[in-house]
Amino acid sequence: MKTNNAQGRTVCIAITAYLVAKFFLNIFIGGGLKIGDLLMALAMGFFMLTGLEYVNYVVAGLLVLGCLSYLPTNILHITNNWFFLLEGLVDVGCAVLLMILPSVKEHFTNKWAEFSEIFKG
Repeated sequence: MKTNNAQGRTVCIAITAYLVAKFFLNIFIGGGLKIGDLLMALAMGFFMLTGLEYVNYVVAGLLVLGCLSYLPTNILHITNNWFFLLEGLVDVGCAVLLMILPSVKEHFTNKWAEFSEIFKG
């Protein structure tokens, strides 16, 4: 798969691993089995690996929106949900990395018109 910055791609792989690990951890903590969350994590990981333009901003936005959607409940029940608040902070940290880290931004410079060529080399 074509990449413009190996370090940026490594960061994307680490974020994908975190998202998948978070899915399995939430099953054990009691968040329940939500296959949609796993599919979303895998889809975000796939698109991050492509290095297509602006995908980093879309994934960052989805991470922040997910964090914000659970934030009121997690704050309201902070004694029981402190781990989920911590998880939300890590999500926001991943979003920040996707938006400001120069190596990651360089990774996301593949053109959408060249989508089929991304997988050749």
